[in-house]
Amino acid sequence: MKLSNYIIAVLITGLAATGCKKDNYDPPSSMLSGRLQYQGAEVHVEYNQVPYLLYQYGFGKVGPVSNTNFDQDGSYSVLLFDGEYKMIIPGGQGPFLWKNTPGASSDTIVVNMRGNQTLNIEVMPYYMIRNPQLSVAAGKVNGAFSIERIITGANARNIDRVNLYLNKTAFVSGAGNYNVASVSKPGGDITDLNNVTLSANIPALIPAQSYIYARIGLKVSGVEDMIFSPVVRLDL
Repeated sequence: MKLSNYIIAVLITGLAATGCKKDNYDPPSSMLSGRLQYQGAEVHVEYNQVPYLLYQYGFGKVGPVSNTNFDQDGSYSVLLFDGEYKMIIPGGQGPFLWKNTPGASSDTIVVNMRGNQTLNIEVMPYYMIRNPQLSVAAGKVNGAFSIERIITGANARNIDRVNLYLNKTAFVSGAGNYNVASVSKPGGDITDLNNVTLSANIPALIPAQSYIYARIGLKVSGVEDMIFSPVVRLDL
């Protein structure tokens, strides 16, 4: 009887120790961060709309270990354990095509985490918004910019429209909660890619504030996600 009790006690102690070991694993501490870019220039997108996935194989997990979205300035950051991961942007997401990356296929980037790492992701946007100038005058926000066509040939797409968006906060896009005013110009009305202008009336801001945020968006025909200029704060 005593021997049986001893064996049971040993087993319970072992199980408890095993449970403690499982519960006491250190959390992930290596930061992977970077941004979307094209030839060193930032690629800005819509907030919380362009996802990326990280997979780590060999641990019995089938799905992604991280499924989140790029910030509106194209940046991202995620805490990971050290090890090898594969990063992808799901097909059809983002206003761009992937460029081939050394050591990776066109749609997968291999990431070897050994402490903090910065990894900028080179993409090829259909268009880039160049030299955006935003200003306030006579109750309006005026925008002037140029457009550079990046992708030509068989993969080229037309401009569906350009928009100027205004919002009370620094989150600015076409989504309902991220603008208080907007104005649109169809792509067919753009006669000079080097001289595009838009002007939007500033609405009454409730509660009142002495500034507003603005940025320009470009919608590519047949592509869900827009490409944007940086968000600018304008004093009223």
